[in-house]
Amino acid sequence: MRLLVFITLWAGRPVARGLLYPICSYFLLFSGGAQRTSREYLRRILQRPPSWKDVFRHFHAFASTIHDRVYLLSGRHRYFDIRTEGAAALQAVLAQKRGCILLGSHLGSFEVLRAQGMFDHNLPITVIMHEAAASNLNGVLHGLRPEIRDRIIPPGTADTMLAVKERLERGEIVGILGDRLFNEEKGMACEFLGQSRRFPEGPFLLAALLQVPIVLFFGLYQGGRRYNLYFEPLVDHIEMSSDRRSDMLRPWIERYVSRLEHYCRLSPYNWFNFYELAEHARPSRPAV
Repeated sequence: MRLLVFITLWAGRPVARGLLYPICSYFLLFSGGAQRTSREYLRRILQRPPSWKDVFRHFHAFASTIHDRVYLLSGRHRYFDIRTEGAAALQAVLAQKRGCILLGSHLGSFEVLRAQGMFDHNLPITVIMHEAAASNLNGVLHGLRPEIRDRIIPPGTADTMLAVKERLERGEIVGILGDRLFNEEKGMACEFLGQSRRFPEGPFLLAALLQVPIVLFFGLYQGGRRYNLYFEPLVDHIEMSSDRRSDMLRPWIERYVSRLEHYCRLSPYNWFNFYELAEHARPSRPAV
């Protein structure tokens, strides 16, 4: 990764891009777990048995978004053709001087929005992130922009809720990915791509406790230098009752999952949650 960063910054993105082909070929040959997860996902989203070319394309899209983070974090984000839809939903919340939860996923790239906000629009975006999940990768990439660490809140600590509350009360944005469970995190089973899969309740519970709106975000890689960013308002505030917590969260979690599935179908090779899909999924009906 350090070599790839050096070549990218020295020789440019187009030159370094060629290195992704042998890297993806290596993982196609030797990463059995990721390949199985990719095939299972692609079989469902494409509704046909995936070929090795499909799996390679899936890996290459993932590698491309990781590689692009080098340019994004080094301040070269204007190199990309970034198109935005629905940004008025986010702007309307910020205009009220209200903080909000920006709920994303492992679909496409969250980094493209964070870079735009950091360099162009002065958007105060803080991200709740499990850095340990990709510590080596994050260590290299965050070295390009060390101050970004001040905008990362680790989840599950005694100070997490306080740190989130402080930023939201200042009218800032707190980003969180809502499609992966960690450790003993409480999850809710929802149907996703024809199978039952558990999604975390945490982001929705956080919004309910702090009475802040949730705006959905999807940053889809379209190949080449192009990204499409989508924003959608999900809920202005979630009513909460201690004895009916799950029932009151369910409609919003299911809505999120429905929109996640929609955008997966829109850009099927952008789904990069290689860790959980196979491990936690249980068929709820015969696979297509």
